[in-house]
Amino acid sequence: MTVPRTILLGDTEVPRIGLGTNRLTDSEEHVRFVQEAVAAGLRHIDTAHVYTGGSSERAIGAALSPEPAGCVIATKGGRRPGEGRADALAAQVEQSLRSLRTETIDLYYLHSVDPETPLDETMAALAEHREAGRIRHLGLSNVGVAEIERARAVVPIAAVQNSYNLAERSSDEVVDFCAAAGIVFVPYFPLRGGKAALAAIATRHGVSPSRVALAWLLRRSPVMLPIPGTLSLSHLRDNLAALELELTDQEFEALS
Repeated sequence: MTVPRTILLGDTEVPRIGLGTNRLTDSEEHVRFVQEAVAAGLRHIDTAHVYTGGSSERAIGAALSPEPAGCVIATKGGRRPGEGRADALAAQVEQSLRSLRTETIDLYYLHSVDPETPLDETMAALAEHREAGRIRHLGLSNVGVAEIERARAVVPIAAVQNSYNLAERSSDEVVDFCAAAGIVFVPYFPLRGGKAALAAIATRHGVSPSRVALAWLLRRSPVMLPIPGTLSLSHLRDNLAALELELTDQEFEALS
């Protein structure tokens, strides 16, 4: 089975392996790593307002301003209770714009549904930023199907980001819903689980277990876009090489 190597994220076609940056800091070393990652073929970088106290966003801004053509930089806001309010989100959007050194955020996720604010109010507030040109596309994180449907009733949703891997399969229904709806599904913590089965298949192919785990995710659904986190250029290149690995039906089923 031939697995597509690219996907349309918002309005940009990118390789189906991105980069998670929850450990990235605005050090000279990490800024250089981001630049080298893009030079190696990476085109999707995921961060958040809260990652490393805002340092992750600042590093990406320092590395990629002006943003290279064909890249999608995603960030998130509204992580904590009370932060789904319009005023709280406005402050975080403005901070992210400054940190990323951009006038428009390519993809902005609601990091978590706010238990203190109705979801339709939160999405209406984010829709205003989209209409004003501060955000190009909107996404949701840590959500179920019902919440996606409620949000989509207010504004188009380009991507959904949940924890998903060989060991954490609680979002199976969400993955399948996204595939049917044409929404990109972005699994975070994509490399966890399946160590014994991964090792045997990796040995057979002469590749790393993480490359096999990513290949399984890519085959699991055509809308899957994993974002493994790393600060190592060699690991990043190995992750990107998962795009070239095709599992047999038997290998896919053994992991599933």
